[in-house]
Amino acid sequence: MNKLQKALKINTLFSSISGIIMILLNQPIAKLFGTSNSTVFWIVGLILVYFAITIWYEINKQRKLAVIWIIIQDYTWVVGSLILVIFNPFKITLTGNLIIGIIALIVLYMGINQTIGLKKR
Repeated sequence: MNKLQKALKINTLFSSISGIIMILLNQPIAKLFGTSNSTVFWIVGLILVYFAITIWYEINKQRKLAVIWIIIQDYTWVVGSLILVIFNPFKITLTGNLIIGIIALIVLYMGINQTIGLKKR
């Protein structure tokens, strides 16, 4: 297994686990974020599970354009997270912002590793 495959596999696992947690625990997570609207969490959870499936498909194929698209989505997640934390348009709690920040750092790490793996491929 090459570096790109390892990076994609880690992204697949993290995205699928995160998505499943958001789907199953959407109401407690909403409370952590200071909102009663849990719908957004299970929707994001479903999107993450779908994203994980698309990444899984690319672990063996490693099509350059598809991997670049995955990396772009990861970096977009990081930028979106920064915007949420900096401007806090939804009045998210400190705990919620910490969770967003930690996850953004993990996603940034995965994006960087995927970028490096793609260049080495």
